[in-house]
Amino acid sequence: MSCFEHDQSRRAFLKRSAALGMAGVAAPFVTSLAAIGEAAAAVSSDYKALVCVFLYGGNDYANTLPPYDAASYALYQAARSNIALPRDALTATALNPANSLGGRQYALAPAMASLLPVFDAGRMAVVLNVGTLVMPTTKAQYQANAVRLPPKLFSHNDQQSYFQASNPEGATSGWGGRIGDLFQSGNGSATLTCVNASGNAVYLTGRSAVQYAVGTGGPIALLNNAASLYSSSTAMATLKTLMTGGNANILANEHARVSQRSLDTYTQLSSALAGAPAANFPLFPSGNSLADQLKIVARMISVSATLGARRQVFFVSLGGFDMHDNLATDHPRQIGLVADALKAFYDTTGAMGVADKVTTFTASDFGRTLTSNSDGADHGWGSMHFVIGGAVRGRTIYGTPPAIGSNTPDDVGQGRLLPTIAVDQYAATLANWFGVSGGDMATVLPNIGNYAPSSWNIGFV
Repeated sequence: MSCFEHDQSRRAFLKRSAALGMAGVAAPFVTSLAAIGEAAAAVSSDYKALVCVFLYGGNDYANTLPPYDAASYALYQAARSNIALPRDALTATALNPANSLGGRQYALAPAMASLLPVFDAGRMAVVLNVGTLVMPTTKAQYQANAVRLPPKLFSHNDQQSYFQASNPEGATSGWGGRIGDLFQSGNGSATLTCVNASGNAVYLTGRSAVQYAVGTGGPIALLNNAASLYSSSTAMATLKTLMTGGNANILANEHARVSQRSLDTYTQLSSALAGAPAANFPLFPSGNSLADQLKIVARMISVSATLGARRQVFFVSLGGFDMHDNLATDHPRQIGLVADALKAFYDTTGAMGVADKVTTFTASDFGRTLTSNSDGADHGWGSMHFVIGGAVRGRTIYGTPPAIGSNTPDDVGQGRLLPTIAVDQYAATLANWFGVSGGDMATVLPNIGNYAPSSWNIGFV
């Protein structure tokens, strides 16, 4: 075996080992930072952060952004009479976008009222009917199976992975991590390019960049940052020496490098965050796990200059959206948590003077069916999403309003929306703002070449 082949095999082995090691949530070795790659392809001189807010379980699009004009509302109510939001409850949150939708109107769910001022101020955009696709697909092509489709449609694990990685479950890198690949060498610490505040997600794993996990209180310490082992400081020092010492064995040597990097990064990040104590971020609501995650993201952004970070990709998440039952009672609670957390985060970035440097967007496995199953909705496909930030071209609804009802051109069954905006196009728009060049876009989004370059930028940022 040549040296080159040996090096490639070693990297592939280490990358897969790192991926397996990161499969657990917030384990002591969360900083599995093996195989930080060579020089990035992109250079930046300013700061930007991209924040993915993933809603696990498949968020119900119809009760997140219900139709408000009389004709559309009547069709919506007919399809889900037992779980439809009352029209009079939508009056206060009806959207008044800058663009015309040909007589169609939407409202925010009443539980999301806290975001209405952000929309009205032009700092929040709505993107209609986004979903996983391999290539542009019509209903006729879908029914005839005439084009490639994402594998295992309507499956949670596979569609979560496809949204995050353009590949089904088992994917080894996601588009957030592949963006990180391009920019990590421009950061003072490549380790802090891709940061996950909710455990682990393929979205943030790059081909060379490896996600760094933080807890809501800050970095997670290797060995719990213990000063002693079996009541002996000497034993702890010896263990750390063994863990970080060099070794001729490839795996042992890599483990030592990862461990040392974990210790160094913990010290670096802890020291930086000490200058931005949590008490300085009072806008976040309590009892809201998503707000807690966004709070640590805000704290990290506030010390980005200290850390030498110029480009960072963050991931936060909230579960509980797989509502086959009790949707009318449970969904307002969950979507209310999302709205309050997003509003607090946006307000905080504004108070920090970096609102135009931070773009936050929602994502989810898929939407849910328009047709109710009883008191819930089943797995769907396309869904509505929000983009928030000072650079967002907001107070605008992007995309074509889908027809409402059964057996429409946009419905593949039970009100499952056939996506008209691919995740690739949604992601390419965000990546373009972040600084990814057109030439690098296919590296980040392998299916983007299936779409006309003129459609790569939807225009919301």
